[in-house]
Amino acid sequence: MPKRLISGLALIAALGIFAVGAVVVSSPVPAGTWLSNPVASFKIAEGANPSPVKLIRAVPQPLSAMAQLGKLVFYDTSFSSSGKLACASCHEPNHFYGPSSDLPAVMGGPDLNRQGVRAVPTLTYLELQPNFSIGPDPAGDNDTTTPLPQLAAQAGTAVRVTKTAQSTAQSAANIVPQGGMFWDGRADTLQIQALGPLLNPLEVDGGSAQRVAAKLRAAPYASRFVELFGPSVLDDPKMLLSEALFAVARYQVEETSFHPFSSKYDAWLEGKARLSRAEMRGYILYNDPAKGDCAACHLDQPSSDGQPPLFTDHQFEALGLPRNPHLVANRDPAYYDEGICGPYRKDLATQTQFCGMFLTPTLRNTATRKVFFHNGVYHNLQQVLDFYNFRDTDPGKIYPHAADGRVEKFDDLPKKYWANVDSSDPPLDRHLGEKPALTDQDEKDIIAFLGTLTDGYEKTAATPQP
Repeated sequence: MPKRLISGLALIAALGIFAVGAVVVSSPVPAGTWLSNPVASFKIAEGANPSPVKLIRAVPQPLSAMAQLGKLVFYDTSFSSSGKLACASCHEPNHFYGPSSDLPAVMGGPDLNRQGVRAVPTLTYLELQPNFSIGPDPAGDNDTTTPLPQLAAQAGTAVRVTKTAQSTAQSAANIVPQGGMFWDGRADTLQIQALGPLLNPLEVDGGSAQRVAAKLRAAPYASRFVELFGPSVLDDPKMLLSEALFAVARYQVEETSFHPFSSKYDAWLEGKARLSRAEMRGYILYNDPAKGDCAACHLDQPSSDGQPPLFTDHQFEALGLPRNPHLVANRDPAYYDEGICGPYRKDLATQTQFCGMFLTPTLRNTATRKVFFHNGVYHNLQQVLDFYNFRDTDPGKIYPHAADGRVEKFDDLPKKYWANVDSSDPPLDRHLGEKPALTDQDEKDIIAFLGTLTDGYEKTAATPQP
């Protein structure tokens, strides 16, 4: 073989080894994973999913007559005392049924100058929310389930497994509150959820069932109620309102834009998209218990039967957020929003071990939101990640300072409930002065990954940009 050819082949081989080495060094995949599973590691390094799945989604169908009626109710502003607010005003379709505003709470009432008390959550994927319960789903006949007060008492003495992204199956068995709608889980159906803002004097301010029913009878679509439920429905205000809210619920269930599962991450799960290097680094950090550990609460894996992940475990957490001075309710120094145990939920007020706990929301479409957490204290994802990163390691970056310079940690929760605040699940298990779990670059990469959870992704290129 000619020496020139041998030299050429040697050069090609050397360049190949160098290229492989460059991929290994620059990839987000840990070195140990490369050694144990090189084929999968190469795919991940290229942004591909090494184990694609087939996701099950609802097939779009024409809306039923009931859902069409619900759509009319959903967009009707006549129920509000201002004549300007509808369900769609705060749950905007072009903002994934959440608010486009960066206000911490909605402005409602007759003159739109009354502020609500909590941030408006999204309605997307809400129909998949389980009912409120305490502890894992009971086996067997639901008629024999343990009453909530008894379960709450058991939760006070039960051993709790630390939640990490690698122990989600074990931590799912914890006897903790989960499910329900609103930030405190007090509603179990879409109808009850819709009724809350409708009658709330700080929001739609519909007044009463009788007043709303009168407006339904005067609506241009009133005849549709007669067609679906018979003429007697107009004579019974409570029944008329109930059927209207049921129609709204059917609209949310049947309209696929409430649950599209059409994000880039969904496409990646099915092997139809590649993540950029930043997105892939963020995805690994999201699942790393020593880093973000986000997947401990915001589950990112599809079910065994192909149901797309909802990016929540539906459980409640007490995080000890800083008080939001921009909430009108917080002007009263004696006022505290204690989540499950009050003041808006009443049935678990005596279960003080739950005070300060709020529902874990889905992270789908979170990159499009302008307010975060129940009190709307943060307005972008970097602030959210900073909270997790510095709450315990450098709380002076998170909480206000008293006149004497003391950091007022957990200032939005009475001191007697501070023991409820999660200090065992990573990264909230760190201590003052310790190294934060995330670097600035780590936060940027996780935010890049969270951007892949936005619905409406369309594949534009086979090769991702770094």
